Amino acid sequence: MSAVVVEELYKHYGPVRAVDGVSFTVEPGEVFALLGPNGAGKTTAVEILEGHRERDAGQVSVLGFDPADGGRAYRERIGIVLQDAGFEEEFSVAELVRLYAGFFPHPADPDEVIEQVGLKDKHDARVRTLSGGQRRRLDLALGLVGRPELLFLDEPTTGFDPAARHHAWELIDGLRSLGTTILLTTHYMDEAQQLADRVAVLREGRLIAIGTPDTLVGAEHHSVLSFRLPGEAAPADLPALTGEVETHGSVVSVRTTRSARDMHTLTGWALERGFELTSLTLTRPTLEEVYLDLVNGVTT
Repeated sequence: MSAVVVEELYKHYGPVRAVDGVSFTVEPGEVFALLGPNGAGKTTAVEILEGHRERDAGQVSVLGFDPADGGRAYRERIGIVLQDAGFEEEFSVAELVRLYAGFFPHPADPDEVIEQVGLKDKHDARVRTLSGGQRRRLDLALGLVGRPELLFLDEPTTGFDPAARHHAWELIDGLRSLGTTILLTTHYMDEAQQLADRVAVLREGRLIAIGTPDTLVGAEHHSVLSFRLPGEAAPADLPALTGEVETHGSVVSVRTTRSARDMHTLTGWALERGFELTSLTLTRPTLEEVYLDLVNGVTT
């Protein structure tokens, strides 16, 4: 059974269609990233799944519950890391994590969770003394202490330095290996590409793409094959390639959706003539490039 099932989900605010007929599933143990620009409907959709906002229409099931009426039994099985959570400033890190642990029937050890998120040296520090990045780590600790079956992560590494981001990625990978299902929102495309098993892209409340990161940057998008033209050859001597060929001095670029075929044709041509293709590279589009094309309505 899927951990999350969303079918024809709608949420309108007057004339604004915040979520407009969205459908997707998340499988147990999967890291699923929900992507989109500000105003695309990500937060509204996630809040409906968390049980914090009512839907106008559609079917939603999370861990077998309808979040709208799942009650305490539902909340005990999920963890939520909000983008901007408010804390009681005079609590210490340890006091706050222990407080949250008391809300769950089978919590993790608070001290272990504090160490897990990299706050061991801030164990007894007051929340008001924490930096922005340390507060995000505390957010993560509060989301983890209940041993959730499904963890909602809303922009989990905002404010993190590069080292802290990679530590968080390792932590998320570790949760996945333990079977935790994770629904992630992020504006960092490298984060989505690194962590997500599948990604879904929203634009203006509608789902416009879904698949693995490799699928979304796959054959339907152009790669660029680049090399330096051998001195003995002219552009007119090149073999017939499926892609669009451009030359800039001695450098040739081929924008292609059939990179394997064009690479084979090109290297075969060079071998037959005894040419060396110096500076030969094949560059695939990144998830960020594909994402920008999708949200801007660009056809590749």
